Amino acid sequence: MIVPPALKKGDKIRIVSPAGKVKEKYVLPAVDWLRKQGYRVELGNHVFTTHYQFAGTDHQRLEDLQTALDDPETSAIICSRGGYGTVRIISKLNYDRLLKNPKWVVGFSDITILHTCLNSQGIATIHGAMPRYFFEKNGQPNENLKSLMQLLTGGSASYNIPAAKGDHHGKTTAELVGGNLSIVSSMQGTSCELNTDGKILFLEDIDEYLYHTDRMIHQLKLSGKLDNLAGLVLGNFTDMKDNESPFGKTVHEIIAEAVDEYDYPVCYDFPAGHNGKNLALLFGKKWELEVTEKQSQLKLL
Repeated sequence: MIVPPALKKGDKIRIVSPAGKVKEKYVLPAVDWLRKQGYRVELGNHVFTTHYQFAGTDHQRLEDLQTALDDPETSAIICSRGGYGTVRIISKLNYDRLLKNPKWVVGFSDITILHTCLNSQGIATIHGAMPRYFFEKNGQPNENLKSLMQLLTGGSASYNIPAAKGDHHGKTTAELVGGNLSIVSSMQGTSCELNTDGKILFLEDIDEYLYHTDRMIHQLKLSGKLDNLAGLVLGNFTDMKDNESPFGKTVHEIIAEAVDEYDYPVCYDFPAGHNGKNLALLFGKKWELEVTEKQSQLKLL
């Protein structure tokens, strides 16, 4: 796995919008903060462009992302937001120059498509907060931003969370992969399909119907994606919806039922995803996952 160099003062960070449209007020405070930390920050030409629900046309979004991937002076690419749209441009990306000059790609939600595709290219990425979610209400950096910068600058990470109902106790060491459940599921059968064998799989989601969540989990199970995991980490499942006729199970119960037969460690309620607290995770490197009666610990090795 290719791990991009640690970020240092004076390095260039590009911000691009490969998916949904975004307002300046959600991005510019992050630009100011990063510049005050000593980084050069450059915005893609179409970061604030709007084309219906997208941040510009497919061509404009592709152009910004490809330019960022190709730029040898860029050390990190932070996506402005998720939403929807990355899938419309992913097949046209070229990774040749990125492989010669690796750089960090940061984001979550729809950006999971980039995580999965870059993982298949052998490049490590960071599942972490995007500019709108960098600060407390008083404007101070929050834990999301602190954990992201810790990983970007080559620091370590060790997260401890309280034990949760349904945890499977155990200890494992493996590469961490994953992201948004809907995106991971939708990549099945494509060139960006995620290889989960021997990996610790992280999943989160937002605004999905419970029956759809059940279908996606069973799709992963039927395709063998859950069979040979080293471990499973479940993040935030936010604003999940039920039908008028109740599905009858919570998200927790849906997943617990699907993975009950496996003996690898399973950690529930990890603070990453769409529910405010979104601790940064480095995909493509080895982590140690230990789940006990008292707590779960996820530690970057």
